[in-house]
Amino acid sequence: MRGDGDGWVFDPDGSRYWGRHGAAGLLLRAPSADGEVVILLQHRAVWSHQGGTWALPGGARDSHESVVDTAIREADEEAGIGHHDLDVRMTVVTAEAESGWTYTTVIADVASPVSTVPNGESTELRWVRPDDVDALPLHPGFARSWPVLRDHLAELA
Repeated sequence: MRGDGDGWVFDPDGSRYWGRHGAAGLLLRAPSADGEVVILLQHRAVWSHQGGTWALPGGARDSHESVVDTAIREADEEAGIGHHDLDVRMTVVTAEAESGWTYTTVIADVASPVSTVPNGESTELRWVRPDDVDALPLHPGFARSWPVLRDHLAELA
């Protein structure tokens, strides 16, 4: 289902950003069987914007949604995790554009790495140790925000 947030926002220099009301993504954390923290990453479908790269499940914010609602809705659409109990720990604005567009990352915890169900926007979903994230071909926006997000993860440990 398409919401009223679907669409591009353009900066004066021609840069474009998905989400008429901004966008949000979910950085979902869980303890692995060996006690290490893992996070859920999405391998983006080749046809999508910056396809073939790894990032967080996320997408366009609708006008009536909070950033938390957007991140959870998008993660449910792209990874099938919406029926699990999530403990939202913090929100971090990880990108801002001249046009006023923002991307907010919602950091949340689950009790264990939950099963995922990819939709057509995902080639794969994978639970990854934070130390292994940099070895993947990352979406440029996620790559820019990852150092800040990694620091926030360390604070929450």
